[in-house]
Amino acid sequence: MLNDLKDFLLNDFFVTGDPLILGSQVAIALSIVAIVFVLTYFKKWKWLWTEWLTTVDHKRIGIMYIIASLLMLFRGGVDALLMRVQLAAPQLEFLHADHYNQIFTTHGVIMILFMAMPLMFGLFNIVLPLQIGARDVAYPFLNALSFWLFFWGAMLFNVSFVIGGSPDTGWLAYPPLSGLQLSPGVGQDFYIWGIQISGIGSLATGINFVATILKMRAPGMKLMDMPMFAWSVLASCVTIMFAFPILTVTLFLLFLDRYLGAHFFTLDAGGNPMMYINLIWMWGHPEVYIVILPAFGIFSEVVSTFARKKLFGYKSMVFALMSISVASFFTWAHHFFTMGSGANVNAFFAITTMIIAIPTGVKVFNWLFTMFRGRITFSTPMLWTIAFIPCFVIGGMTGVLLSVAPADFQFHNSYFLIAHFHQVLIGGVVFGYFAGLYYWWPKLFGFKLHEGLGKWAFWFWNIGFYVCFMPQYVLGLMGMTRRFNEYDFDMGWQPLNIVSTVGAFLMGIAFIFQVWQIAHSIKFLKKEKTGDAWDGRTLEWSIPSPPPVYNFARLPQVSGRDPWWEEKQRIARGEQPSPLPPLEPIHMPKNSGIPFIMSFFWFVAGFGFVWDWKWMIIPGLAGVVICMLIRSFSYDTDYYISVEEIERTEAKLRGAY
Repeated sequence: MLNDLKDFLLNDFFVTGDPLILGSQVAIALSIVAIVFVLTYFKKWKWLWTEWLTTVDHKRIGIMYIIASLLMLFRGGVDALLMRVQLAAPQLEFLHADHYNQIFTTHGVIMILFMAMPLMFGLFNIVLPLQIGARDVAYPFLNALSFWLFFWGAMLFNVSFVIGGSPDTGWLAYPPLSGLQLSPGVGQDFYIWGIQISGIGSLATGINFVATILKMRAPGMKLMDMPMFAWSVLASCVTIMFAFPILTVTLFLLFLDRYLGAHFFTLDAGGNPMMYINLIWMWGHPEVYIVILPAFGIFSEVVSTFARKKLFGYKSMVFALMSISVASFFTWAHHFFTMGSGANVNAFFAITTMIIAIPTGVKVFNWLFTMFRGRITFSTPMLWTIAFIPCFVIGGMTGVLLSVAPADFQFHNSYFLIAHFHQVLIGGVVFGYFAGLYYWWPKLFGFKLHEGLGKWAFWFWNIGFYVCFMPQYVLGLMGMTRRFNEYDFDMGWQPLNIVSTVGAFLMGIAFIFQVWQIAHSIKFLKKEKTGDAWDGRTLEWSIPSPPPVYNFARLPQVSGRDPWWEEKQRIARGEQPSPLPPLEPIHMPKNSGIPFIMSFFWFVAGFGFVWDWKWMIIPGLAGVVICMLIRSFSYDTDYYISVEEIERTEAKLRGAY
């Protein structure tokens, strides 16, 4: 019995034999011990539970999303560096083929679903309620549940690194490779359940923010008065609502194929793997727009603020965002022009792909005309925005090249595609979210990040990016296809691969600068006392930094776009500010531990499904149902903040009331 258990643990349960993974196991164990020690030594367990794990405050949930995304950026970034080391020289044996397959799979999944998505949701949580003058999101409990579902889903996926083995079938897991016959290990099951659980949280977030935007705007704020970031959130969340159910169903069918021997995606018994490829890309291509649309909103806010001008072409920008949201569902087949769909189908999706470039290009002109004759200041958020424009233009132009179906037969699966993909997602999404993070950091934490270190990080990121990915366009045209773990000496690819690897490490150095920047800014804290760190235009800059739990002591009255900027202009002209209404008690939601506990039960059930342990599946699902019942019969879920407490808080935050 004990020998069987020992064999299972050493041969099946824990990943053994690879020194890199063994080192990671030791590092993870030491990190857990260190965290437990620190929390125990400083007696912070209660603080952790009451202030963070049970919070329903959108701002704290946003902070947790951002911390998680930065950790995932580190994990995905290390994966990228390992791949670049492997490809720096021909026939290098740094990573064996199986390990390489696992790393490019986890790199893709982590960067898209566990880095970009939570960074986006973090900014939604931090900024959107403040921008539209709301005290919280529409469903605070659901918001907390969404975060913890994401968190435990991400943990379930990442634990496969050291337990059971990581998935190795690519970030979209095409069958039949992802089927039970060709992938009999548990790595693919970790993939299915990790993404499935976090995906439910993403769908709930999309619904929550659509409801928040439609129902909780400040009095007087019409839809066409909303800040452009709010429009971009709306466009992204509408896309989430239609795209993520497709992902949920697709992964569930793949689970049935693997768990119950169904044949939805195998040729046996009438199944068809092309059905999976169509379904996964019906989610996968809108997913690209889901993560990039909010970046367009961020750039709009930053350009307008740092150029000291209203956003040029507001209505055309709104039309562009919403039309991209709709059109993104009609381009998916361009990812597999080469798979024999036929000339008519290829022609349709080639044209729709080219059409979507039009609203995408419109926005670039909006930003350029906003900057035209503006009084531009080049602070860090503006630098990231300016750097985005040429980067994204190149990414867009290479995307149009890929949309030409006959030419795509040459580019398909080559490093040209890899370069284009990263040009769009790093140049668009990562640059955009960095711009947003630098821009709203003072609002969230009450102090600015160090500008000098931020500019070092900016230049290392940008130089590293072009050094890394420009050679990959050429490598693709030279015939280098993706997912090779080695190549021969006579291919002539080594010089450009070495250059590309150097660029990747420059970006790694940039990330270290950013960590240093945060640590330095915390140590030498310079508080931002005005609440309006950048002379902003929208409502979030009208309240103290960081904002109180209730956000606004009085709900703002809005009568047009850029309400805070217009209010400052009226005061500058000597006009009297509008009289303030009397304070009233504020209705707020109570914290709850149910989202954390219920999501943990989902993790338990998912882990049980991965290993087919019914003794773990049943209590996991039972725990989920019990949590739902407890929540259904909970009536003590809210409270009021008294006028006296509001007055004390405002006096403390503003210095005088």
